[in-house]
Amino acid sequence: MTDRPVGATTDPRVEDVARLLVPWLHAQRWFAGKDRPIDGVEVVAASVLKDSGPRVWHLVVDVDQAGTHTVYQVPVSLRDEHVDRLEHVFIGEVGGLAVYDALHDKDATAEIARRIDEEQGTELLDFHREPGADVPVDAPSIVLTGEQSNTSLVYGDIALLKVFRRIAPGTNPDVEVHDALTRAGCEQVAALLGWVDGRWTDPPTGRQVQASLAMLQAFLVTATDGWRLATTSVRDLYAEGDLHADEVGGDFAGESRRLGVATAEVHRVMAEVLPTGEIDNAALRAMAAAMRGRLEGALEVVPELRPYAAALHSAYDDVAALPGPAPVQRVHGDYHLGQVMRTVRGWKLLDFEGEPEKPPAERVQLDSPVRDVAGMLRSFDYAARHLLVADHPGSEQIAYRAAEWAERNRESFCDGYAAAAGWDPRNQRALLRAYETDKVVYEAVYETRNRPTWLPIPLAAVERLAPAPTPEELP
Repeated sequence: MTDRPVGATTDPRVEDVARLLVPWLHAQRWFAGKDRPIDGVEVVAASVLKDSGPRVWHLVVDVDQAGTHTVYQVPVSLRDEHVDRLEHVFIGEVGGLAVYDALHDKDATAEIARRIDEEQGTELLDFHREPGADVPVDAPSIVLTGEQSNTSLVYGDIALLKVFRRIAPGTNPDVEVHDALTRAGCEQVAALLGWVDGRWTDPPTGRQVQASLAMLQAFLVTATDGWRLATTSVRDLYAEGDLHADEVGGDFAGESRRLGVATAEVHRVMAEVLPTGEIDNAALRAMAAAMRGRLEGALEVVPELRPYAAALHSAYDDVAALPGPAPVQRVHGDYHLGQVMRTVRGWKLLDFEGEPEKPPAERVQLDSPVRDVAGMLRSFDYAARHLLVADHPGSEQIAYRAAEWAERNRESFCDGYAAAAGWDPRNQRALLRAYETDKVVYEAVYETRNRPTWLPIPLAAVERLAPAPTPEELP
């Protein structure tokens, strides 16, 4: 165990818990290294949140996998006896104590809420409450299912605690952006109520590190995520095969327009309260070069893209030719229908962490808001076509309806965005096409590697974004 600041627990049983984590981590959905063996788990910070009823320890662990070090947080509760309702998150036994994942233990999570409300930290943990925030200290918690990289729990339909399992140095963009938007009174996000920061010693370098660990925000009651609403509309359309997208009861275009308005409003507030700038032609050329590199890599993985390579490259050539300057700002960075919720008070945007696979420094880089627009436009295409490839392969009629639904909602979204922003993203043709093309290239690689039956979805977009190759251009 590495040296810790004065006051952190030195209970020797912490090391015993670390050994239990080696097999346990591989079974967790949020653990990113499932495909590789764990060579070691080192506790780099340990704090006591409760001494009894149950004992609650907050652990930050460094996981070594063939020399690659990744840091995770694992709060644990230790009980004198086994508890039936917690057996599904049982980690093991240490010194006669049953060890559980504390985020599923209501007695443990109540302590987290209390500490946020009272801003009561430890030597290694800081608990913050937004000014005037009402933290539900007496509400029971329940863990939400379906999380991939984090663990989220709801306190009595009042607040949602999002715990970042894999943590990186610095302020998490989700905390930073929500804090800024909440203080600005932005109504298109769930208000931030509080957050937790932590400190530890980095084993490879010996440096002290600080990072965001969790954020507490208002829970969106009676909310439905955008993907579910959009795909319900698509199902309604497919059930009425002889009707157009604007003729079925589940037409989604009105919601798409309202979502465009909400997106533009969030971009506007972000530009007011977070950094902005401009990029010149040199930066645009560098961006185009990075996109070309990703395309060249994709051509090796997805041979179906090769006939369109020249046309796809032309999208990046158009960006490289832009004279600049182009305005840039903080953006969402991973924007799609799964990142928005429809509530009785309108659309709310979620999860400003950025692209999960990008390094933390890249997630906070300034970018054009057109990138977010392009991401949502691609999401409309996926909503329309995923049922086509799953349930109606080869149906030309359904394929026509899918394209019609996607285009109708893409246009409605841009109409709403333009009305609220005062400028139309469709007029940024070179940027919009390049961002969409870059996204489609990523999608093609992802589907080839993970869901080959879904490859027709990005390939259909290639047909739209890149002119069809002439016979002379075909291999």
